[in-house]
Amino acid sequence: MSHPIIEFSQTPSEHHVQELFQQAKAIQARAYAPYSHFLVGAAILSPSGNIYVGCNVENAAYPVGNCAEASAIAAMIAGGEKEILALVTICDSAEVGTCCGGCRQRVREFAKSDTAIYACGPGGIRAIFTMEQLLPTSFGPDNLVGFVS
Repeated sequence: MSHPIIEFSQTPSEHHVQELFQQAKAIQARAYAPYSHFLVGAAILSPSGNIYVGCNVENAAYPVGNCAEASAIAAMIAGGEKEILALVTICDSAEVGTCCGGCRQRVREFAKSDTAIYACGPGGIRAIFTMEQLLPTSFGPDNLVGFVS
C-alpha cells in the first residue's frame, strides 16, 4: 500500500515523521496477531516521497509469520522503490520497541547508516535511532561490491 505525500528535502521533516506515525498507527490496527497479541505497524518514507506501510502477520507455524517492517519493505519493493529514507515503527509495549534482529538486517539492505528509525508507542515517538546504532558495523550490499556481478 503506497500513500504519496508532499515533496521534501533529503531530511525527513516533522511533518513527514508525523505522517509516518499516523500511517503506522493506522496499519497497526490491522495487524494479525492472534497468538502474541503484540500488534506492530511500520511506515517507510522513500526518497520519492511515497509512504509504504506494513503490519505484523502471525501464523500458527511461528517461523512463517511476517514482521511489520518486512511487510512494509515488501510493499516498497512492490511499489518499485528500493531505498528507505526514514522508518517509523509502533507497538503498544511499555518499553521502547525496536526492530527485531532479522528486521534490522532487512532494513539495512535498503537503508543508509544514518537513516532515521523512529520507535514509537501509542502517544508518539519514544526513541530515535540511526541504522548504524541499531546494527553497528553491519553487513550489507556495499560489502558485496566487486564480489557479485
